[in-house]
Amino acid sequence: MNTATRNYAIVTAAYWGFTLTDGALRMLVLLHFYQLGYSPFTLAFLFLLYEAAGVLANLIGGWLATRYGITRMLTVGLSTQITGFLLLSLLQPGWAAAMSVAWVVVAQGICGVAKDLTKTASKSAIKVTQAQAKAGGNSQLFKWVAWFTGSKNAMKGVGFFLGGVLLQTLGFRLSLWCMAALLAVVLAGVLWSLPTMMGKSKASKSARELFAKNAGINGLAAARVVLFGARDVWFVVGVPVFLYAQGWTFTMVGGFLAAWTIGYGLVQAMAPGIVRRSADGLSAEVPAARLWSALLALVPMGLALAVWLEAPHLEWVVVGGLALFGFAFAVNSSVHSYLVLAYAGSEKAAEDVGFYYAANALGRFFGTLMSGLLYQWGGLLYALLGSALMLVLCWLATLALPTHKTPAAATP
Repeated sequence: MNTATRNYAIVTAAYWGFTLTDGALRMLVLLHFYQLGYSPFTLAFLFLLYEAAGVLANLIGGWLATRYGITRMLTVGLSTQITGFLLLSLLQPGWAAAMSVAWVVVAQGICGVAKDLTKTASKSAIKVTQAQAKAGGNSQLFKWVAWFTGSKNAMKGVGFFLGGVLLQTLGFRLSLWCMAALLAVVLAGVLWSLPTMMGKSKASKSARELFAKNAGINGLAAARVVLFGARDVWFVVGVPVFLYAQGWTFTMVGGFLAAWTIGYGLVQAMAPGIVRRSADGLSAEVPAARLWSALLALVPMGLALAVWLEAPHLEWVVVGGLALFGFAFAVNSSVHSYLVLAYAGSEKAAEDVGFYYAANALGRFFGTLMSGLLYQWGGLLYALLGSALMLVLCWLATLALPTHKTPAAATP
């Protein structure tokens, strides 16, 4: 195994450990506070700072990773997540509701910063290591991105299940301590295994330079905002609360979301075999992004119609529809994750990835906010209609994506 491949494997394994605990955290917070009687909007509010923090964390994290090295930012992200877990574990049952919500929001905000610092550093490492390997070109890059993204989301699915099981067996506080201990082990492995200066380069000197990305990355950022908003608008609150209200247990809800996310991750990993590829890396991949965005929009439209008509066995119709949504969403997400690295230059890949994932975090923030509001206003129907509208906007954004690299993006 050459050095580039070894570093790719280490970064992937580290992000697996991070994602396992991040998925478990979401289930712990969501199900614990729903059990305490919090409204759908309050549940969504608990995640708002988590998502909002990611916008700034991605932008600054990409710049910092370029200036100080990817390994350093990866260690900062893991350390910050441990801090967030320990802070959240200090929550006391006797506190007033307002104090409890404020405490959780702040702790979640710290975890949100951790997530996006770690994600930006990890995904930037793929571009850097692939460029160092100098093998396989766009085909190899697509495979590495697809495997990283798919396996990460499969691990997140395991985290959802783990969160439900931990909450039911160990309780809220002890679960957080166990997850902090796991991340401490991962952090030690990163510090011991990766070169400190990996990915270090000359960072942008001004905000204008940092934000002046090429047309491909700008278009992808716009598409990413509404793509992830369309997922989270019914996935963050709507689906778990809907299933729990149908009589599902914590473990059943966590198990289903785990199975969905694992399947979603497997499809992402298989995306290079699903999407036709081109020698230039864009002429076939960009039309694929447009096609799969259009197909994805049809799923929440159909589900909204089923909910409106009160279809028989609606619970299982939603479960089946979520499976279709997951398949199409996984292909979309994998193609987008490849395209941002195809458009990005290798010298400032961390900045390009950070800008792109800042848009991703903005979409999650908006989707999380609307998830609570729309579910509280009109139940699952309103959440699905909101998802469908956002996916139409996503499809429109992909129409503006260039099918060739601009000179800025092509610069090594």
